[in-house]
Amino acid sequence: MNQSISKTVEPPPPAASITEAAGRSSANLRNAAIVAGVLIIAGALAGLLPRWHHRRELRAETRELGILTVGVVSPTRGPAGGELVLPSEVKPFMDSPIYARSSGYLIRWLVDIGAEVEEGDLLAETDAPELRQELARAQAELLQSEAALGLARTTAERWAELLKTASVSEQEAAEKKADLELKLANVQATRANVRRLQELQSFSSIRAPFAGTVTMRGVDVGQLIVAGSGKELFHLAQTSTLRVYVRVPQFAARGVRVGQTAELMVPELPGRIFPAKVVRTAGAMSAESRTLLTELEVDNAEHEILADTYAQVRFKDAKLQSGLLLPSNTLLFRSEGTQVGVVLPDGKVALRNVALGRDLGPTLELLGGVSESDRVILNPPDSLVSGVTVRVAQADPKPQDAK
Repeated sequence: MNQSISKTVEPPPPAASITEAAGRSSANLRNAAIVAGVLIIAGALAGLLPRWHHRRELRAETRELGILTVGVVSPTRGPAGGELVLPSEVKPFMDSPIYARSSGYLIRWLVDIGAEVEEGDLLAETDAPELRQELARAQAELLQSEAALGLARTTAERWAELLKTASVSEQEAAEKKADLELKLANVQATRANVRRLQELQSFSSIRAPFAGTVTMRGVDVGQLIVAGSGKELFHLAQTSTLRVYVRVPQFAARGVRVGQTAELMVPELPGRIFPAKVVRTAGAMSAESRTLLTELEVDNAEHEILADTYAQVRFKDAKLQSGLLLPSNTLLFRSEGTQVGVVLPDGKVALRNVALGRDLGPTLELLGGVSESDRVILNPPDSLVSGVTVRVAQADPKPQDAK
């Protein structure tokens, strides 16, 4: 029995084997941890990389959408020479408001609107009793001063004779002579006052200063007329000949000259052409509008054209310089003036002030500010400013030349 027990009991393993087994277990754990870390990192990258890429694309798309896309057009050279049609204002040859020169009550008027009058015709009469009394007083004072003058002249002549015989002193003779001169001056002053009052009384009859048509009556019988109040009694216009005023743009100013013929066209009289003639120009350009004020005369003996109407003047022989044409939808109207947006080679916008010439319908003539090589923005937004970057949507179209 002792022998069998001794056969079944095994001796314990050596210490080196135990250490080796523990090392293998620790290595396995480290490898597992590394693999797990790599898997976690890979999973995180797999989730973050698409999001980062998506955000990057979104930012790029946002920047792309933030750039304004515009269409552009290049200016073209307009036709040289030809006709020049400009708006004009038709005025009477003579036009004057009529005011009262003396105060009084209107006792009657003889003409109304539309009446044709000649120079010197009586228009109305006023009554001023105070003026009549003042005139009567001045005339009485004139009689008094004339009587005093006669007495002073007689006395001075008598003293001059007495001085020759030494009957009076030189001092007394000199005093009588000075008194004569004083009385003479008083008479002259009184006569001047009488003439003034007589002229004022003559103004109670209101007369036409020139031949023409009464276009306005602003008073009626019984109204008090006060001289210097600014109240217009009548308005008189001479319309048998009309003055036509035209503002010729700078580009065409040298093509208009005194003596040149033109044609007047009134919208209310289609098909009618009235001959006109340039009689004078201002001789200098207006600093505000850069235009030359030009005056023409038109015969209106038949009174077909109403004064103060709008009309157009056509200069058929005007020697015009060719300008640049742009569509009307390229303009920006701002407080700085009329502007256009030009796309520079680097894609940035530059706002430029331009001067307008003729209106040719779909296109406008520009007198300066752009060149034929510029790319001008079509339909510019009101928020457009200089320095902003834009994208050109298409090739530069060319506006059609005005016919």
